[in-house]
Amino acid sequence: MLLKEIKNIFHKELGKTYPKEEIDSFFYRCIEHYLRLERFVLAIQPELTLTKEEEQPLFEALSQLKQERPLQYILGTAHFMDLELQVNEAVLIPRPETEELVQWILEDCQTKKKDLDAERSRSVISTTPNDRSLRILDIGTGSGCIAIALAKHLPQAKVYAIDVSEKALEVARENARLNQVDITFLKNDILAPELALELELDFDIIVSNPPYVRELEKEEIKNNVKDHEPSLALFVSDGDPLVFYRAITQFGRTRLKEGGSLYLEINQYLGEETKALLKAHNFSEIELRKDIFGNDRMLKAIVPKGLPAEGRGL
Repeated sequence: MLLKEIKNIFHKELGKTYPKEEIDSFFYRCIEHYLRLERFVLAIQPELTLTKEEEQPLFEALSQLKQERPLQYILGTAHFMDLELQVNEAVLIPRPETEELVQWILEDCQTKKKDLDAERSRSVISTTPNDRSLRILDIGTGSGCIAIALAKHLPQAKVYAIDVSEKALEVARENARLNQVDITFLKNDILAPELALELELDFDIIVSNPPYVRELEKEEIKNNVKDHEPSLALFVSDGDPLVFYRAITQFGRTRLKEGGSLYLEINQYLGEETKALLKAHNFSEIELRKDIFGNDRMLKAIVPKGLPAEGRGL
């Protein structure tokens, strides 16, 4: 069959469920994944014909797309920043909004490095820099996308990541291996204080993209997300939607060093409430940022230097 005819079949079969641009993306990602063909192939070979063997995986993928299974789970891979990650139904599919959160952290680290270098250059006494590696913790790591991206771009950092799901940790460990980064993964539940206390370390950075979608918001969620991605990593009760943020904030104020930073991906409808939670726990320099879609999506807060020990819960 001609490749362009298969593309037309994709649009015919999926047109009632997905927009045209998304169907195009499905088709081109499938031919790239299964056939190693670039997306411009039809422009230069409009009469390209596939064998039955070559057609088969494309039609199998189409069948699953009709059931609204996410393409990333069908292919078993997802892109995140400059990484290729393995994914399955045990982990959330990495989102562009989360890339923005990671980029914020990297930009801040670069700024701090420049400030430190400038301070050293002004120093009268010449000394050998005694840099200590950044210590970073990713809470609720899932596929490992945040931790792996940070480890890749901050090779001197010591990165730790926890998750309550052993199946998710299996995926994350494999992704770290494939992307050649060294991360310490631990099975841990941030909602269980006795377990959280097992991590006897202080951190420069804590980052988390915890569950934050309220049950009342389920109707806003597309079926391909709601029916296939892990509910454990998505939803919280309407009665206590900040349950994870409260636990992370309490953990952060005891385990972040003075001047340490807490970065959170948040529910777009609860930006001010989450900000108030951080303020109530004595964080400072709290900044709420919008994502590429204009939604309140990210928060950053600092543990003030000189804050009394009891004020940090120590």
